[in-house]
Amino acid sequence: MESGYWSLLAEGKQQMPRSYPPEVRRQVIELARAGTKVKQLAATFRMSDATIYSWLKQDRIDRGEAEGATTSQQLELAAARRRIRQLETELAVARKVNEVFLAEGVAPKGSTR
Repeated sequence: MESGYWSLLAEGKQQMPRSYPPEVRRQVIELARAGTKVKQLAATFRMSDATIYSWLKQDRIDRGEAEGATTSQQLELAAARRRIRQLETELAVARKVNEVFLAEGVAPKGSTR
């Protein structure tokens, strides 16, 4: 094993994170594509077979070898959804502020009423 993160993990000084560093993902995918068995990779890197199979499936999609949303498309969609939630929240706040001002009889800025 290499020094750093993996040596700490091997010594039991650090717990496995829920997400893996991108370089680990790349290394596992390269090894699997080169013919290393998934079971062996899972044991070596202390991760589930399902994680590796999921990464391999996404790698095939990203390479255009399989149908599905690419990683960049998924990231773009997630960013769009976050922005929509943010805008919906801002709109709800603006509506609430407007309701309060109207209830208090305060005219909107620039109003000539």
